[in-house]
Amino acid sequence: MMKKLIITEKANAARRIATILSDGKSHSASAGGVTSLTFSTGTDDYNVVSLRGHIMELDYPEEYGDWRATSPVDLVNAPQIKTVRVKSILSKIIELSRDADEIIIATDYDREGELIGMETVKAAGVDMTKVKRAKFSALTKGEIENAFGNLVEPDERLANAAEARQVVDLSWGAVLTRLISLSAGQVGKNFMSVGRVQSPTLKLLVDKNEEIENFVPQSYWEINGRFGMLAFKGQHEKGQIFDKDVADEIFGKTKDVKEATVSSYEKGIKEEYRPPPFDTTMMQVEANKIGIPPSAAMKLAEDLYTGGYISYPRTENTEYPRSLSLRGVLERLKDSDFSEEASELLKQEKISPSRGKRRTTDHPPIYPTAGATSAKIKGDKWKLYELIVRRFLATVAPNAVAEVSEVKLDVAGETFKADGYVQKEKGWKKYYGKYLRAAESRIPDMKVGDKVDVRGITNDESQTKPPYRYNQGSLIQEMDRLQLGTKSTRHDIIGKLFSRNYVQGNYLIPTASGIALTKALEHHGGGITEPEMTAKLERDMLSITDGERSLESVVKESQDMLRDVAVKIDSESVAIGDEIKAALKKQQFVGMCPSCGNSMTIKKSKNGNFIGCNGYPECNRAYPLPKGALVQMTDSVCPVCGLAQIKVIRKGVPPSLQCIDPKCKSNTDKNDLGPCPTCKKGTIRIMYSKAGRRFAGCSEWPACTQTYPLRPRGTIVPVGESCTECGAPVVQIGSIKECINMDCPLRKKRKQTAETETENTGIVPSAASSDDRVGRVVTVVVSDRKRSSKKTAKKTSASKTRSKKTEKPSLETADNE
Repeated sequence: MMKKLIITEKANAARRIATILSDGKSHSASAGGVTSLTFSTGTDDYNVVSLRGHIMELDYPEEYGDWRATSPVDLVNAPQIKTVRVKSILSKIIELSRDADEIIIATDYDREGELIGMETVKAAGVDMTKVKRAKFSALTKGEIENAFGNLVEPDERLANAAEARQVVDLSWGAVLTRLISLSAGQVGKNFMSVGRVQSPTLKLLVDKNEEIENFVPQSYWEINGRFGMLAFKGQHEKGQIFDKDVADEIFGKTKDVKEATVSSYEKGIKEEYRPPPFDTTMMQVEANKIGIPPSAAMKLAEDLYTGGYISYPRTENTEYPRSLSLRGVLERLKDSDFSEEASELLKQEKISPSRGKRRTTDHPPIYPTAGATSAKIKGDKWKLYELIVRRFLATVAPNAVAEVSEVKLDVAGETFKADGYVQKEKGWKKYYGKYLRAAESRIPDMKVGDKVDVRGITNDESQTKPPYRYNQGSLIQEMDRLQLGTKSTRHDIIGKLFSRNYVQGNYLIPTASGIALTKALEHHGGGITEPEMTAKLERDMLSITDGERSLESVVKESQDMLRDVAVKIDSESVAIGDEIKAALKKQQFVGMCPSCGNSMTIKKSKNGNFIGCNGYPECNRAYPLPKGALVQMTDSVCPVCGLAQIKVIRKGVPPSLQCIDPKCKSNTDKNDLGPCPTCKKGTIRIMYSKAGRRFAGCSEWPACTQTYPLRPRGTIVPVGESCTECGAPVVQIGSIKECINMDCPLRKKRKQTAETETENTGIVPSAASSDDRVGRVVTVVVSDRKRSSKKTAKKTSASKTRSKKTEKPSLETADNE
């Protein structure tokens, strides 16, 4: 009889392993705050103990704790020690290991997991000849039984690679954070965090913000036409035309032409290839698209893994190993909400999966390991599970097939091009289509020389758009491309940028402190904001895993690099401090107080931030800041009253400049939509909830409770008109001019007219005439409302009874911004 001790990384994994190996007959016992699981199989007795991630902590000795007593430069080569974070767990492992004949590390099989297991057994002082390793990529019965039936030796090189990262990151983080924080006078709770991966990642965001801030839009024109019975759209072959005279000349030649001639026509079949299997990065990117940020996605994926529903979620592999039974995975999915899809794919004579460019041997791509239902798994966990299942189904499905066509039309000697796209065979899109955006565009069959009616030509003016900001998904992709961090750490790095208040919002807009820190490091940081230095260290740590480098040599090289950087920063600490302080002061400065002449800055209170006079309490002038929005300081002044202007950034609408005084005419003119049709006294104004959602409401609230929902996107422009049918204000949003009352009888009449026209002709009214444009606008509105009719009905009902049910609004009118 042998006694065996199994060490896992997390409690869920311990329970699942014990359940599988004991056939559900394990027992748990708690002592000293530590739970262990026991069971017997054959002639062997098992104990299973779970850690809580790292139970050992790497840090500097206590004497280095005083930031001012030790020069940060001296910290570069200071000793680092490991201390026990969770003594109760280590004590339990020491106790159980005394009688154990075999100790099995069953932590996650990656660098971090190997280090967690190895540092634990070494701290427990066990006989290392007793230590074995269980390697698995999924907590399924087959994988676990195979892993424990084929134990291997622990991988010292894998653990050393993780330890090198620990040592390097602690050194760089501690030294640089102390240097910068002390230079800027930002110590205590307000210290300025700097990191080896964090700083170049933040620079990506600051550079993108600067690119957007400095962007100057250019006007361009597109000559578009509608052709034939299908009113298909064609565009002049020049596309975007930046010379107005050229655009006007083409438009003048073509605007009154009634017939075009087909100069070329091509039609063919296009095979649309399946997406590759999920690695960690792409799973995070796709999860972010459905509203699950990378950090949340990793937490949910970890839960799904330890629950036995998916394979190990930290992987860089995009090629299924030959040992993985794809039919077996589909068979298991028959016991799920995807039974029909799995059964359909099982009918294929041969399953040949897609594959990506990355291939590793540690873990397979992420795939489902067990069937589940939406009744069993809820919320975002189900959304992520479904995403992973559908991605797997797409990778083992046939390719999709589309029919594509291109026609060139001669209109008075000018060439217009139109493209057609029709899905012929859905293939993999049948299973993954809910995450795709695609619209068919039909072009009739034609031949050269055919005549086609010209339904209308337009000369459309637009402006170039600034580059897109990063979101968390696209930032992780860019970090992956530049080798910043690892698949396991990138989401944590982004989390740190938020926690240190270096960035805000879904689109990662850098704050004043984030910009100030980055600019100072660019000027004086010796290259630490550039990705090359960090990428090299990543490659060095990988070389430890491959046996090409040693832990000691990589750490030594890193410390030499850090010392050079630290000496440079230390020698320029005064300049760094001055730059950061000046930048922070500038970002907090709003303008001069018109009452007393003191400066006005952003103040903090228990009810939120506001703009207040520094002459308080003698001067109590103050203005509220907009709720639910990001605010940036500017050098602009209001042309109406002379006060400072701030830039207000809200989701779904372009950034706008507005005066800090909410009652200034420059603000009220933009936000007053028209007279209230209900009370006849007040004005309907654009308002914002605390969460930043906009709606329209009467200025006489609470005496008048009239409200209207507003479109969440686009700039709303008052036109000074009231609806002839219901009296509500009429506004312009882009090319759409409409009454803001969703229940307006006139809107319903236009809806019916548009639907009748569409039914009779099969054509959605085009932009060929002003009447057609009204029809097209109404059709879009109806489509939006159908999707949310119940919500709209509830909102309308709520607005009618607001005077009885609403608490004092935490509603923020545009006047109060």
